[in-house]
Amino acid sequence: MKRITLAALMFAAFPVMAQVTVKEPWVRATVSAQKATGAFMQITSAQDARLVEAKSPVAGVVEVHEMVMEKDVMKMRAIKGLDLPAGKTVELKPGGYHVMLMDLKEQVKEGATVPVTLVIEGKDKKRSTVELKAPVKPLAAASKPEAAHKH
Repeated sequence: MKRITLAALMFAAFPVMAQVTVKEPWVRATVSAQKATGAFMQITSAQDARLVEAKSPVAGVVEVHEMVMEKDVMKMRAIKGLDLPAGKTVELKPGGYHVMLMDLKEQVKEGATVPVTLVIEGKDKKRSTVELKAPVKPLAAASKPEAAHKH
């Protein structure tokens, strides 16, 4: 009984981390000399949280990016974090928010799997990680079939 009580007390001493689920992660394949690609997915957090960092052993630099229109020009830039509102799915997709994998150590080939670690920060500033194995899709892949057919 002492073990159960001690375990319960130890568990109670730690704040509950935001429960985060990730659906349909994938990475776009590259050509041989290409040094960057994107990772895409759908992230849902049970509590308000932020995606504050991403890591992958296949890239020297990994950043969370956004695509924005500025004076009729689409620009991509790193952001410090991406809000994950409680219960709402945030989609990382081509042409929108995404994880940018740069300074690639080797070609990312279709059919391979890329490990990606997401760092999530809760409202209490405590951080947790989500480990992903993202399949690599063809260079021409879009997040949804209809996205390839928009005019």
